[in-house]
Amino acid sequence: MRLQSAQHENMLTLEDCIGLCGLTEEEVQAIAQHERIPEIAAAELGNYLVSSPDGELCIRSMIRDDIAHACACADRERELALKLVLRNFIVQHPRCDDRHRGQMHMPERRLAGQGAG
Repeated sequence: MRLQSAQHENMLTLEDCIGLCGLTEEEVQAIAQHERIPEIAAAELGNYLVSSPDGELCIRSMIRDDIAHACACADRERELALKLVLRNFIVQHPRCDDRHRGQMHMPERRLAGQGAG
């Protein structure tokens, strides 16, 4: 019985994974809806995307697609909720805001891995 109890203490919950992925629960839910995957997989995907060069732009596009889908389905409540998720995502991840991308120094990916010479 102790072994089983110890295993449960060491397991990560969905909430733990969301807390570690760098996204909010609502952002993870938007990824899950867009990709049609479980939230735990969406948290992992979101964590990968947030740390990749164009990942934040990809997440922004997913949320925008979800907004368009909610609009097409006449789900006004979901559309408004997702617009708030998008707004908060852009505030927390300014690299995906078109107005600020030109002001930020973003090194060329192809040059980052090359040595001098």
